[in-house]
Amino acid sequence: MAKFLIEGGHPLCGEITPQGAKNEALEVICAILLTSGKVTISNIPDILDVNNLISLLRDMGVKVNLIKKGCYSFHADQVNLDYMETPDFYRKCAALRGSVMLAGPLVSRFGKAIIPKPGGDKIGRRRLDTHFLGIQKLGAEFTYDDERKLYNVSAKQLTGAYMLLDEASVTGTANIVMASVLAKGVTTIYNAACEPYIQQLCKMLNRMGARISGIGSNLLTIEGVDSLSGCDHLILPDMIEIGSFIGMAAMTHSELTIKNVCYDQLGMIPDCFRRLGIELERRNDDIYIPKRDHYTIDTFIDGSIMTFADAPWPGLTPDLLSVFLVVATQAKGSVLIHQKMFESRLFFVDKLIDMGAQIILCDPHRATVIGLGNDTPLRASKMSSPDIRAGIALLIAAMSAHGTSTISNIEQIDRGYEDIDGRLNAVGAKIMRVE
Repeated sequence: MAKFLIEGGHPLCGEITPQGAKNEALEVICAILLTSGKVTISNIPDILDVNNLISLLRDMGVKVNLIKKGCYSFHADQVNLDYMETPDFYRKCAALRGSVMLAGPLVSRFGKAIIPKPGGDKIGRRRLDTHFLGIQKLGAEFTYDDERKLYNVSAKQLTGAYMLLDEASVTGTANIVMASVLAKGVTTIYNAACEPYIQQLCKMLNRMGARISGIGSNLLTIEGVDSLSGCDHLILPDMIEIGSFIGMAAMTHSELTIKNVCYDQLGMIPDCFRRLGIELERRNDDIYIPKRDHYTIDTFIDGSIMTFADAPWPGLTPDLLSVFLVVATQAKGSVLIHQKMFESRLFFVDKLIDMGAQIILCDPHRATVIGLGNDTPLRASKMSSPDIRAGIALLIAAMSAHGTSTISNIEQIDRGYEDIDGRLNAVGAKIMRVE
């Protein structure tokens, strides 16, 4: 297994361009199964999770063609449904969290799907109720094979229905939308997620011939159609990577320009970083972060401690709370980080405490960070990445620390960040990948 050796204390300088959005890529690539026409998708990130999904689709009989870096065409006119019965399909699906989003397209177009219990980050229980209850509302039948640890989904014909989602799940909404577009009648989804990823998926499906209205809101209406055709689609830049780069620039006291960020799609992310005391400036569609030696965490109007909590879009995405937490360790002031969604995502803070950070883990969902600024710089440490987002947070910490840190299990980071060491080294970082 590979690891990173990070020599801390090197400021970054120059320009860096974010990759395509990982979460959007997984959704829109699954959606190609809804049509026998050719779908071309651009700005696909070259990361493990996405590459594994593309490999899985190839094995299912989808014709996949690499047109140029980041641009693929997909042609699902001869899907081999028997492959779903093989141990190879089980193994690949079980290792990939995003494989659950194959259920909607497969049962919608072919009337059947087999979904092994998916893997992914070890960040606590990630239930699939929203996915399955929504697809069941459309008329699908689910059975769980406890011995083989997989779900069998079947339906002769899906029929539109009204549903109130029990949570505004992004992947759950995507799965249900993909199942609904070929259903008979009208589907109404209330409490739908409305992240830019979902908006992008819906716009792509509409270009394929779907009839989805309410895009960008939490009330989606889908009029079922008989079939979909091919289309071209461009994936947005990854807002999580953009936020990670903002955090890196602040922690390493760097001057950095993040290029082509689709600023209007970032929601409240830039303002939340400003409340951490980080100065950033919009320049056309770029973000410029000037070099600053100190940054001070804001307080609420009455002077009480600042709180950052995840919330459904347009609230703050939970995927960035790990970055906010680590950036706060080197700010002046205190902040409460409240991770509502996942009960194990804050457990990486013990590694930051070992590096000298002042953090109180209140419970599995909340941590208080006492930022002492440059008075207590972090010290180098040996760490292991437990999941994608904690992994990038630990990398940010190591880049700001005194000495050389080691991060093992970097396959977790590679799942979500394309050539992260190469791109950061190009702007001044000192990161060595050791196999």
